[in-house]
Amino acid sequence: MRLHRLTVTAFGPFAGSETVDFDALAAGGLFLLRGATGAGKSSVLDAVCFALYGETPNSRKANRLRSDHADPHRLTEVRLEVTLGGRRLQITRLPEQRRPKKVGTGTTVERPQTLLREWAADAGDGTPGWRAVSKSHQEAGEEVHRLIGMSREQFCQVVLLPQGDFARFLKADSEERAALLRRLFDTGRFQHVEAWLAEQRRAQEAAVQAGRRRLRDLASKAEQAAGPAAEPAEGWVPAEDDDAGLTAGVLGWAAVLRGDAAERLTVAEAALAGAEAAQRTAQGAREAAEELAARQRRHREALRQAERLAEFEPALERDRQRLAAAQAAVGVEAALRLREAAVDAHRRARETERQHREALARTGGEGPELAGAGVDALTETELRLRAELVRLEAARDDERRCAELAREQRSAAADRQRAEELAEEAEDWLSEYEERLGGLREEQSGAREAAARVEQLDGRRAESTGRLAAARERDGLRAEIAAAEPGVHALRTAALDAREHGQDLRERRLAGMAAELAERLRAGEACRVCGSSEHPAPAEAVGGRVSAADEERARRAQAAAEQAAATAEQALTSLRVRAAAAAGAAGPDGADVPVEVLARALAELAAEHREALRAAEALGRVEQEIERLSQDQTRRLAELREARERGAVLTDRLQALDVEQLELTGRVAAARGEAASVADRATVLERLVERVAAVSAAARAGAQTLARATDAEDELAKAAAAAGFPSAAEALAVLLPRPERERLEARLERHRAEFAAVRRELALPELAEAAARPAADLAAASAALAAATDRLGRAHADRAAAAERCGALAAIGRQLGALAAELGPALAGYGRINRLAALAAGTSTENRLRMRLESYVLAARLEQVAAAASDRLVRMSGGRYTLVHSDDRGTGNKRSGLALRVVDAWTGTERDTATLSGGESFFASLALALGLADVVTDEAGGMPLDTLFIDEGFGTLDEQSLEEVMDVLDGLRERDRAVGIVSHVADLRSRIPAQLLVHKGRRGSTLALAGREDA
Repeated sequence: MRLHRLTVTAFGPFAGSETVDFDALAAGGLFLLRGATGAGKSSVLDAVCFALYGETPNSRKANRLRSDHADPHRLTEVRLEVTLGGRRLQITRLPEQRRPKKVGTGTTVERPQTLLREWAADAGDGTPGWRAVSKSHQEAGEEVHRLIGMSREQFCQVVLLPQGDFARFLKADSEERAALLRRLFDTGRFQHVEAWLAEQRRAQEAAVQAGRRRLRDLASKAEQAAGPAAEPAEGWVPAEDDDAGLTAGVLGWAAVLRGDAAERLTVAEAALAGAEAAQRTAQGAREAAEELAARQRRHREALRQAERLAEFEPALERDRQRLAAAQAAVGVEAALRLREAAVDAHRRARETERQHREALARTGGEGPELAGAGVDALTETELRLRAELVRLEAARDDERRCAELAREQRSAAADRQRAEELAEEAEDWLSEYEERLGGLREEQSGAREAAARVEQLDGRRAESTGRLAAARERDGLRAEIAAAEPGVHALRTAALDAREHGQDLRERRLAGMAAELAERLRAGEACRVCGSSEHPAPAEAVGGRVSAADEERARRAQAAAEQAAATAEQALTSLRVRAAAAAGAAGPDGADVPVEVLARALAELAAEHREALRAAEALGRVEQEIERLSQDQTRRLAELREARERGAVLTDRLQALDVEQLELTGRVAAARGEAASVADRATVLERLVERVAAVSAAARAGAQTLARATDAEDELAKAAAAAGFPSAAEALAVLLPRPERERLEARLERHRAEFAAVRRELALPELAEAAARPAADLAAASAALAAATDRLGRAHADRAAAAERCGALAAIGRQLGALAAELGPALAGYGRINRLAALAAGTSTENRLRMRLESYVLAARLEQVAAAASDRLVRMSGGRYTLVHSDDRGTGNKRSGLALRVVDAWTGTERDTATLSGGESFFASLALALGLADVVTDEAGGMPLDTLFIDEGFGTLDEQSLEEVMDVLDGLRERDRAVGIVSHVADLRSRIPAQLLVHKGRRGSTLALAGREDA
């Protein structure tokens, strides 16, 4: 990697655009970056890191990339030309920053931008030039990282060697050193291996522990299933932590339990067979006793039933005689019912006829005369009246049409009246049309003139409003200027006083430096100025002493006062410029026109504008009224024509209706007679017809029912004689109702069936044989059966328990076999992974150094770094010191393997690096950093690092040590490597010709190249 050109704009302390030509600066191989404290030397290195990685070495500076001195419109930008992997690239980055809005006031956020370009022989147009590679932050970052081969942390440790950071690695303890080496050499994969082994150990340990628990749970279940009389587990199952014989012991003990359970099952099955035979015998005896007792009980019940039936025989004989007489009279019952029904029907018909004749007598007209008429006269009258009703129906239609004609005449007359009124109203409106149209035309002309006047007044009012606002702003700014001028004058005076005070302190400090150096002299020590070890007349301080801190405080106070005065002057100048602009905008008549005059003029224009606007607003209304008036004229003319036509049509219609009305009125009057209307006449006739028809029907029904009653009486006499009764009255005396006859029949049939069943029961031979035997003893047979059943239940329970025990032990045995086959490989695998994890974690007794896997890898890298550093440290220290790696065990719980020791060739001792002095620590740290850079470069794939920066630390070296360090750095240059040194040491100015000067100023820092004569 070689840097060519760096351009920074508005970055850090640099307000403008500054460029560093590294090709010219590093032509001699070694160059110096120098400048005052805070000028921005380290910011050059920050810019290089930001261009490559998009971040600065110190993350705390990430939000301070933009220069506070820069113009707000100038964007912060870093552009770096660099050669990586044989490719010349140009990297341009703009961080996220705020900028003024392009439209309006205020600021907006400018998003970060990245541009990666490559120098190509053909840039696309046939000529050499820059060719765009990517504008993506991610793509550009990945490409740069791939070409450099190092992360930002590695680059900052290897290439930039930042202030104080490389010395920290020398004096760090093992944990801090491991953290740094881990970032540089990316040994996270070894951490992952350790974590993976530990995770595998935990997972397999959990599986083994689960298997152990399952094995012991199954052993406990087997012991519980075998029962208290089984073989105990002691002597078979090993202790909790014994894995060797765990499965074999449990499997053997389970086999013994299964054999014992099989023997107990055989015994239980034999006992069950004996109990089943005894229970069958007792069951047969009990069934025989129950059958004998049942037969004896049936025989006794049959004898008692026969005796009871014999007691009811006399009463049953009387019921048989009653039933026979009643059944003989059944034929008379039907004839009797027919006669009673016929007589009742005749009575009801006579009553109905009487009611209808009374109703007919109450009817007007011919009703009283017809009330006593016979059936034939009534039928003839009904026919005559119905014919007259048919004729009235036609007259009813004529009457309804007369009513409709009257309504139509009234409606037509009203419509003709409305048409005449509408025509009269239209004629009146049309007579006034021309006069109203002329008035609206005059209003339209006046409104158009007012609208033109409004447009003219709008321009004049806008101009007056702007002049009034400018005049008010002018007066306000002049007041602010008058208030600010005393403050600006006071700040200017204070800045001058601070400058004079600072110059006075600086002169007093220069005068007192000799006394300050004299105070540091010690007897026998060489003077830093002349080198003599004798000090005959050291200088003494005159007056009050001025320290460097006093001078720095005065400088800061001066800078603050000058900054405050400059800020106040800029603000005052801005106010004056704004006041002049406002005065010019107040009007062409001069800048001192009073605000009151402008306000009165604006008010007059506003009043005139309102008046004209009111008049102009009537234009739209007037035009709408003209349009509406024209439409109304057209509508009124159409209404007048339609009204006249409709009036003529309605007059003809009324004449036709009058003719039809006269004809229908005569026909209706003839049809209704003396009634109020045809409908009333029809209603009277309909009521008379209904009552005549009802009387006629009732008279015919009475005659029919009388004939049926006479026939029924004759049939009753014939039925009594046929049944053997002298008369119908005697037959009715012995007749029983049907429910009573059915009840007697059922009772007699039930008695007969019961008596027959008793005779059949007593005739059974088995009942007779059972009655001759002694009474059955059911209690003794039940007791014997209960005892046999209880014995059988116990035998079944014992056999089921034995079978369940055998099944449970067999299932547990199969589970134990499967678990033993599964647990064996798991135990072996757990042993291997446990040993590996303990070795990798450094906790195993086999790991004598107690060194973790990652620490072992880092120790190998540190050994390479120490060897590479010693090559340079021997030269820097004049052959005295070398660095060695130590893998001694750490104290307490600390790991070993990452310790560094320094070997002193003068004393032959090996001691801790913390015992080195300040200068020794610097060149030891520098040698270590350079060695670290070489090893990291090799680790990154051998990417050559042609540019290297070293930030500070040279002030702790004496002249000889500085000379030796410079020789080492010259050696780096001989390897075609450019080395940049950031330092304040004055001797380096004369030793290094090529220099980059960083000038610090009130408006920001600048960069410049200088040779030896500028130093």
